[in-house]
Amino acid sequence: MLENTETIAALGRLLIGGAFVVAGVRNIRAFAFLTEMVRKTGLPVPTLCLAVAIATQIAGGAAFAAGIGLGPAVLALCVFMVLATVLFHNFWSFQGPERVEHVNAFIGNSMITGGLLLGFAATV
Repeated sequence: MLENTETIAALGRLLIGGAFVVAGVRNIRAFAFLTEMVRKTGLPVPTLCLAVAIATQIAGGAAFAAGIGLGPAVLALCVFMVLATVLFHNFWSFQGPERVEHVNAFIGNSMITGGLLLGFAATV
């Protein structure tokens, strides 16, 4: 039974971590567009902020998927998720259909963050 639990946990980490890696690679391809989005948030040095965020997605996602350094990986990815959610899915600043889209993204990001925490908790 324990072997099955470990396999399921590894699959869960692979799915969540892999999604972060794929998202990070996609963000590299949209770097110019995303830099402008970051600039609009008022963050200083938007290019550097975006590069750090993408590096966090890729390195943190790969570490989480591989089950290596889970504590730091989860911490980094959770910080990334909270910041990205508050900065880019601040549904309270929108009305109508746009608000619904941002509420949905906020809820989805909250679920992902919860999945990260569960994946980490299963290893301690």
